[in-house]
Amino acid sequence: MPHSPLMLRRITNGERVDTVWYRKLDWKELRFGVEIEFIGVEFPDQVDLLPGWEMSLDERQIDETGMESGSELKPPPLHWGEREQIREMLNRLKMHGATANWSCGLHVHIGLEPWGLPMVMALLDTALAVQEALQGLLRTSEHRRIYCPPVTDEMKRRYMLWQERSALRYQGRPQSHRCGLNMASWFDIGTVEIRYANGSLEYDEIIRTVELCLRFVSAVGAGSELPDDPVRLALALGAPAEGYPPPATPPRWYMERVWLEEALIPVFAPMAERLVPEGEIHHILPVPEGILVAIENQEGKLHKYTFRPSGTGWELLT
Repeated sequence: MPHSPLMLRRITNGERVDTVWYRKLDWKELRFGVEIEFIGVEFPDQVDLLPGWEMSLDERQIDETGMESGSELKPPPLHWGEREQIREMLNRLKMHGATANWSCGLHVHIGLEPWGLPMVMALLDTALAVQEALQGLLRTSEHRRIYCPPVTDEMKRRYMLWQERSALRYQGRPQSHRCGLNMASWFDIGTVEIRYANGSLEYDEIIRTVELCLRFVSAVGAGSELPDDPVRLALALGAPAEGYPPPATPPRWYMERVWLEEALIPVFAPMAERLVPEGEIHHILPVPEGILVAIENQEGKLHKYTFRPSGTGWELLT
């Protein structure tokens, strides 16, 4: 069962006007998980896994040729003292030829069980104040920011009206649903997901990222006021100021694909809605027959359609 947060009553002029909570914990006491994206393993399901580890075979990345590649590796909830499991699994991945490139990311989950639901609002407030500093400290690659958009004032206003997962998510592109500080994860698995880090298979870079995220969440849970500058934020947290996964520049062809996709999304959005009600465009790719449009439904399933331009508009082929 989750621990109950420590509740303090603030009194002004003899009347209770606010409720303040916090719970100060050593960051090493918190549980964490880390999603490790990689390319280059032909058969990810053949990687021998430690007990409790999972390979998300439907999570594919993009290799240097533009083909889908690799997968995403996830541990069970770990404590700091169990972190050597990460080193062991990285070694096993590398033995199978795994690498990390510009298409890969690193997502850290921190368990919020010691604080419970009140921690979500505290993280919202903290995100609005310091999310750019945290992103700057982790040096998020520009092309990966679609996967970690910012928390907004409007999101906080929605959440104050209804404390639901949907208030904390974007609409429009499945890649952009989850913020860089993803509090909606609390409603799914009881964590906050920190999505800013670039991809890496280097143990030291990954574990520094995990340490930063653990220290950050612990500080928020203790009620600390954090600075909005990357270097001062690291200092305030007692975390390393450098040594995180470095940014990587994608190839020109990938950026051209992104530019084409962004130009075509407004064109295909009405057609996507008719084909898959309440669906959202996941990606658009040129294929030999024309333009492939992948639409994700509300259950996360992809529906793929191919269109060809004609003199009267776009012709649906499949």
